[in-house]
Amino acid sequence: MSEAFLPTHDRAPRLGAYLSEDGVDVAVVASHATKVEFCAIDVTDGEVSERRFELPHRDWGVFSGHIPGIEAGQRYGFRVHGPWDPAKGRRHNPAKLLIDPYARGFAGDLVNAPETRDFVTPEVGKGDPFGEADPRDSAEFVPHSVIVEPLAAHENIHHPRVPWSETVVYEAHVKGFTQQFDAVPEPLRGTYAGMAHPAVIDHLKSLGVTTLELLPIHAFASETHLDHLGLANYWGYNTLGFFAPHPGYATAEAQAGGATAVLHEVRGMVHLLHEAGIEVVLDVVYNHTCEGGVDGPTLGWRGLDNEMYYLHDGGSPSRYADVTGTGNSLDFRRPRVVQLALDSLRYWVDEIGVDGFRFDLAVTLARGQDGFDRYHPFLVALQTDPVLAGTKFIAEPWDIGPGGWRTGQFPPPFAEWNDRFRDAVRGFWLHDLGAATHDGPTSGFRELATRLAGSADLFGMSDPPLLRGPVASMNYVTAHDGFTMRDLVSYNDKHNLANGEDNRDGTTNNLSWNHGAEGPVAAQSSSAEGADVSAARRKSLRNLWGMLLLSAGTPLITAGDEFGRTQRGNNNAYCQDNDISWVSWELGDWQRDLLATVRHLSALRRTHSALRVDNFFLGAPRDGEMPHQVDLTWYCAGGKTLTHQDWNSSELRSLQMLRRGVGDDAHVLLVINGSLDEISVSLAGQPVTVREWSLAWDSALERPSDIDSAAPGIPGGATVTVAPFSMQVYVAPSPDEAD
Repeated sequence: MSEAFLPTHDRAPRLGAYLSEDGVDVAVVASHATKVEFCAIDVTDGEVSERRFELPHRDWGVFSGHIPGIEAGQRYGFRVHGPWDPAKGRRHNPAKLLIDPYARGFAGDLVNAPETRDFVTPEVGKGDPFGEADPRDSAEFVPHSVIVEPLAAHENIHHPRVPWSETVVYEAHVKGFTQQFDAVPEPLRGTYAGMAHPAVIDHLKSLGVTTLELLPIHAFASETHLDHLGLANYWGYNTLGFFAPHPGYATAEAQAGGATAVLHEVRGMVHLLHEAGIEVVLDVVYNHTCEGGVDGPTLGWRGLDNEMYYLHDGGSPSRYADVTGTGNSLDFRRPRVVQLALDSLRYWVDEIGVDGFRFDLAVTLARGQDGFDRYHPFLVALQTDPVLAGTKFIAEPWDIGPGGWRTGQFPPPFAEWNDRFRDAVRGFWLHDLGAATHDGPTSGFRELATRLAGSADLFGMSDPPLLRGPVASMNYVTAHDGFTMRDLVSYNDKHNLANGEDNRDGTTNNLSWNHGAEGPVAAQSSSAEGADVSAARRKSLRNLWGMLLLSAGTPLITAGDEFGRTQRGNNNAYCQDNDISWVSWELGDWQRDLLATVRHLSALRRTHSALRVDNFFLGAPRDGEMPHQVDLTWYCAGGKTLTHQDWNSSELRSLQMLRRGVGDDAHVLLVINGSLDEISVSLAGQPVTVREWSLAWDSALERPSDIDSAAPGIPGGATVTVAPFSMQVYVAPSPDEAD
């Protein structure tokens, strides 16, 4: 082996760039390169200049060295020399300034220019990605990495460590959540600091939120086609760097202070949320990068080590195997890719203090030689890493590659987004309501009941069985991707023309129903008809919220749904950095009523342990319990236990779900009527021999305060009336005497 390839250090150098003594220690992976230069970038009056330093050491594909005279705040990048052979996947082009994959700060924006491509591209039209290397310098068109100061050790860091059974997750966008929030001072709106403002914290606490899940805050860049459309990436699922926070979400003061000041603002946000008892979970995108396909800009990974970082199809010429739908996929069969993700996760936990991660398109991160592998080294590392111990892991359990749908198949301690819950709830309460209104066929209760009870069919498969419990099911009705909850009840079809793709983008499988008028009712019908449509929509919203907060599992709330935010029918608003996506805090009376309903339902969940269970229901007594101590029992409207024949009937549209309280806690009874007719229900009284029930909530009522709190208790077996397509919740004030 050539001496150039032999280790030259006592131990492997730390990847990235770190201040040390009189300069900076630098190390970067470029295993197929012949030479790597560290470039110190200076920008004066818009003019870019640089000083180049060759990294002298090459250790097993890692180039490293110490560069004197470099200080915090210095912009930098790499120029990589090596073979240009794109047909074989080798795309080294020293004319392109490359970011550091381990950079903890960035400065400057990506400019959509031909100079950013590593192949010859004309000013107008497309070039050949497998043609000649482009000789034009890219330094003035690409973001620059920035040297940051070492972060001081955390003092009195307090992770809330909320148990999964008590967890309520709230998904929000840093900019969009506070951009129009008058209670937040204007300089803080749309920023990290704004997310930790007392007004935000008070709102989250009022909803019972324990865990704030932030859409991507890793530094990101917009896609080329959006630039042509005059739009920009808003959601942030297009990562530029896995260690640096997106600078555009920092306050103007922090941005002026540079990359280190941005990091401090992010740390401050996390600290203040922790002080309020709220966990912080980051939505992270390790499945692909912002470089896109081979015809996209070369910003870092492609120019450093294209063969190693990206998943290829094995053909000739060498093309990407795209299982993410973004043009590229990181190759998690490669140890250095796994290391990059793990180092990033440890950094955000150890240095920034976050509490967990939601992994976008998580199946890509567990693809081995033969597809998805639940024992993939990356998943094993997450389960065993001491730095990440106690961290919440949430998987989006699919990608678009072969065998990409894997809901329920991730190992503990993962929780997973449960799309089956989403579809069952939308299908029963919206799609079926629309079908029934037009004398069409409806589904039975079987699927919805399975989701209500925690989706044991999906998440009970483990070794040993039932190990994960219903908390592994992240129950959601909406998310950032798709209709808002208000739009689910207001639109039959997507309205995405603002995205510039002739309404081709976004899913058509919304399982929504507009209740007889597409969009705002005032523009569609007379006032009397509009009032009827509006009332029906409001009741459907309450039904959806009842399912979300009262089902077994971990609820996931989408920001603004609690008071009926609309995106005007856009179900793919990833490129709408405007009032289509921003949360509006100007609430009408009905929105305040809906907000009161959500707070009421959340309080019910917090108050009664029967509504937040750790273990799957058995429908039988547990070990050591008396025969009558059944944790879950299903009844028909007549008060009799459901039979096997009942469960297989598509005609069954009403039932009762009795969840027995344990110890001193109350029993809870959910009564559901999924038909167009008002029905009479004999309230369940066995096997817990409940003496009387108290009505805790009725989705037919506009507001929780409409419940008569002074009404006498209702004996078990007594008859109550349940409105069409509605649900009621009853609570037994104390456990029955037989318990």
